[in-house]
Amino acid sequence: MPYSALEQPGAHERHLLRKRGNPLFGRAVDTETDNAAQARARVADEQERDAFMQRFQALLQQAMGLKPNEESEVLLTLKGALDEAYTRCTSLGGDLGPFRQGLARLTETVMAAVRAAAGTDPQAMMELDQEALARASHHRLLEHALVADLMRPDSVVPADELVPTLLSAQEDALEAALWLFDGEHLRKLGGEGRLLLSRCREQGVELPAAWRNLARLEQAALETPLDAAKN
Repeated sequence: MPYSALEQPGAHERHLLRKRGNPLFGRAVDTETDNAAQARARVADEQERDAFMQRFQALLQQAMGLKPNEESEVLLTLKGALDEAYTRCTSLGGDLGPFRQGLARLTETVMAAVRAAAGTDPQAMMELDQEALARASHHRLLEHALVADLMRPDSVVPADELVPTLLSAQEDALEAALWLFDGEHLRKLGGEGRLLLSRCREQGVELPAAWRNLARLEQAALETPLDAAKN
């Protein structure tokens, strides 16, 4: 009997569930092999969650230790670490909403200090405003588990599984994920997707939802400049 999925699985188990019984990912595996893979994925997710908790506490202590007139370099380094932790947090299992909110508040505190250090410099203030808008957009994209899984530096989605992952995605998740790729990459993904779905059709496997995703991917490729991601 297969493992039952957790209500809020982490990135490793989540990707395994994407593949389960999905013809886009190739041959099926037997129950015993599937159970063993899911057990390993769950352990990896638990280890990542534990490591994140330690990292969160360290960042919290670092933020609490900031001096009133802290150097900009220190502030920006901490801000980068908070951004990285936020992205990681969104891909973890369980309800980590309070930690995401905590990281967002810490980032706002750090950026307020950066603004204070910028004084009345109009160029610096404009750049900070633009960065705030980009961060808000980034956080909205990360509300989709697929985007969170893809944006990890150590993505759980291997390069050779990216196309079937996108073709299997829910419509809203796909729409968000498309913003991660430039036009050239989207064209490449579209070509690979059409080849994959054509092979499935030749084998008598019709996947209408995947064909709809392919059409949207190809449309996005035409709409996006070759050398620039949409975000």
